[in-house]
Amino acid sequence: MRIMISFIILLLLLSCLPVHGTAETLEDRVTTLEKTIKQQEQTINSQQKLIQELMTGPKASHTAAVPDAAASKPATTKQMERQVQELNEKVDRVADAQKKTLPSEFNPAIGIVGETVFSYRSKDSSQTGSDRPGGFDAFQRSVELNATASVDPFAKAYLVANASADANTGESTFNIEEAALQTTSLPWDLTVKVGRFFGEFGRLSYIHDHELPFVNRPLVLNQYIGGESRTDGAQINWLAPLDHYLSITGGVGNQFGGDNPPNGVGNFRNLSGWNFWGRLSSSFDLTPNTSLEPGISGLWNPESKGQWSSPGNINPTFPIINGNSLTERERRLVGADLTLSYKPLRNNQFNSIIWGTEVLYSDNRYDAGDADGNLLSSSTVGSWGLYSYLTYKFDREWSAGFLYGFVENALDNGARSYEYSPYVTLALSHWNQLRLQYTHTDHNAYSGLEPDDAVYLQWSWIIGSHSHGWQER
Repeated sequence: MRIMISFIILLLLLSCLPVHGTAETLEDRVTTLEKTIKQQEQTINSQQKLIQELMTGPKASHTAAVPDAAASKPATTKQMERQVQELNEKVDRVADAQKKTLPSEFNPAIGIVGETVFSYRSKDSSQTGSDRPGGFDAFQRSVELNATASVDPFAKAYLVANASADANTGESTFNIEEAALQTTSLPWDLTVKVGRFFGEFGRLSYIHDHELPFVNRPLVLNQYIGGESRTDGAQINWLAPLDHYLSITGGVGNQFGGDNPPNGVGNFRNLSGWNFWGRLSSSFDLTPNTSLEPGISGLWNPESKGQWSSPGNINPTFPIINGNSLTERERRLVGADLTLSYKPLRNNQFNSIIWGTEVLYSDNRYDAGDADGNLLSSSTVGSWGLYSYLTYKFDREWSAGFLYGFVENALDNGARSYEYSPYVTLALSHWNQLRLQYTHTDHNAYSGLEPDDAVYLQWSWIIGSHSHGWQER
């Protein structure tokens, strides 16, 4: 650009000269102008070459080749070299800082989850069999403290501590829901978990209450499992090396279920007093937007005489049924679950549909005794139950759904209960959500319970780190 401007100015000057000069004189001037332009181009090229060498780290052998035009400015060259050296020193300091260990690098990630449930129930607890009172109620169902960290390159550990208010006294009870060690680098795609954890059984029994797609755990899970599948023991999982997902899990523990204490509490526990469970699950992509996840589960406790016991009492009895007391001797439970999910690839933040169903069959063996303690008989009670729900997400923040549940009493399959629950969820953010739910619970006349209507408002929040977050299962 500068060359062109100089050329134009020179032409204007030439045009202003007297025109009475000869033709040779004009040609000589044009030739001189061309030589001047070439010299300016050479000077500019030399300066650009000098700048390039300074930026890439000039060597001694290159310095001798610097043109005289660049050598005429030693002060500028030294200044640029000093700036390059300072820049290199800054880069080295940043690299060293990244290698240093931060004081909090090995501290666990900590998070807290709070969950408050406001409700109104039309019947009192004696009529519905609920552990919460009728009428208006505010229930701080949980304040959950989570901590997780890597133990070493081969394992990680996590802790879930929970505190909830007692319905009668209002006092908070604190307990450790989970405290487990899990391997991260075993060969053959194996993972081992030991400690206290939620055993993998079914679809919803091993996730926390605030992760459910509705407010309350289905009736069948409360009846047959005891709510959450908490256990103390060990569990191993194998991810099969196939083209699609196939997971096989097996575990053993001295209890299974949040409401069930350890089996065989006393002076001596046989291996038959432990619980053994397993699960097989898979996943198939039906279309790019639709997936199907089936699973089957099983639980066996060969000798469950310690269930629902107090320390020192290894032969507890269940409530009296038809005038006879029942003692559980063997616990058997099987289940099948199916989840169908539609999540469009382009719009999954605003639109999705999830349908989940699980069927459970309980086949426990009991000893019956009369009022005098005489053993009458030993019999098996087979009962079954299920839940099915559909959740439709129609906006980034809003979703709605419906839950249906049915269960037969595990002690007496003649007693049946039903639940119907529409719900709507407002996810203000990933860490803050509200859910409104209406539930109608019905019972047959044989159960001796009264129908009940309830309205729930659940408010859940998360602060800090929380590994599982909100899950749509």
